[in-house]
Amino acid sequence: MPDKKPKREKETPRKEKLCKTCGQPFAWSEKRARDWNIAKYCSLRCSGYAAGERGAELEAAILGLLVERGCGKTICPSEAAKLVGGAEARRDWEGLMEPAREAARRLVKAGRIVVTQHGRVVDAEKATGAVRLMLK
Repeated sequence: MPDKKPKREKETPRKEKLCKTCGQPFAWSEKRARDWNIAKYCSLRCSGYAAGERGAELEAAILGLLVERGCGKTICPSEAAKLVGGAEARRDWEGLMEPAREAARRLVKAGRIVVTQHGRVVDAEKATGAVRLMLK
């Protein structure tokens, strides 16, 4: 069997797309280059995920998942985002990742959960990268 040559990566066309909410066209930009294939909305306002809008839902989802898992078990904030935003539509839950981390920070301040990295408790305000959430 001959060696297979790696396929050349296809370039994403940089044409305009129509916003799913308002119907207005929006164009490719360097800012959107990373997720252009999945972009559906022209702005954060059209995506429906304004800051603090879904905070209560995310806090309830985090606590619910942690109680379901049991004592000593952890979850990723993305699991709460997927539960609230829907796992089927990738963009829907990805837009909730930062609000999910903010909800986790509020729960840490309230003394309900702790944030861990590599099995150690870390400061929720300074943690960057992948984190896990655990009941206190």
